[in-house]
Amino acid sequence: MTIGIILMGLLIGFMVGLTGVGGAALLTPVLILLGINPAIAVGTDLAYNSITKLVGSIQHWRQKTINLKLMKYLAIGSIPSAIAAVGLLHLFDSYFHNQEQIIKHALGYVLILVALATLIKTFMKKKLEWNRMQLKSIHEKKALTIAIGAVLGFIVGLTSIGSGSLFALAMLYLYKMKPSELVGTDIAHAFLLVTAAGIMHAGIGNVDYLLMINLLLGSVPGVVMGSTLSAKIPAKPLRAVMALMILFSGLKLI
Repeated sequence: MTIGIILMGLLIGFMVGLTGVGGAALLTPVLILLGINPAIAVGTDLAYNSITKLVGSIQHWRQKTINLKLMKYLAIGSIPSAIAAVGLLHLFDSYFHNQEQIIKHALGYVLILVALATLIKTFMKKKLEWNRMQLKSIHEKKALTIAIGAVLGFIVGLTSIGSGSLFALAMLYLYKMKPSELVGTDIAHAFLLVTAAGIMHAGIGNVDYLLMINLLLGSVPGVVMGSTLSAKIPAKPLRAVMALMILFSGLKLI
């Protein structure tokens, strides 16, 4: 089982490095389909993601490709919302004992949403860029930014999915930024968000640390390998295939 988990981490890390499609959208449903408790799968994925996002955030901080004001407004909405989602999930399980069912259904719908977001970002990126909303300053869109953070933060706290893909799509549409700044801001904010949600899940016993370590052992070299090959392989067809895989995973969970 340990070797299998390391190999799975290697494969998912490789695909993330190759396509840029979020690891959580691939990892969490696979863990659940392998028979791991949905709450443990979500909590472990958030803790695992926290470490991987930290590495990316440090790199982008050095490159000065993080929009701190935008990150702050998103975090004001997303972090309390994610914490509330974990708290509500635990409360529901205490009274109704249906945590697994809630997570599975929420995951299914969010995976479908992530698959559609990935396809839109892959094939309609130019249509999303340079719209009127982007002409407004971040300060003028403060309330909207916090609201987006709150809605998507709740989804991430509940399912561990969307900290990258859904926020990236919102930022692509609403804010005029260089691609490197968009990626850097997305990763840095995702680090804050998944860390807060991961700590909450760890507090209620939803993190399997051995599973997390085994996944990291596979995924770190996998990401390096995938990133190295990404320049040589066309990304669009691969992203489309990944989006369809995520879509079918979502449908299966529902």
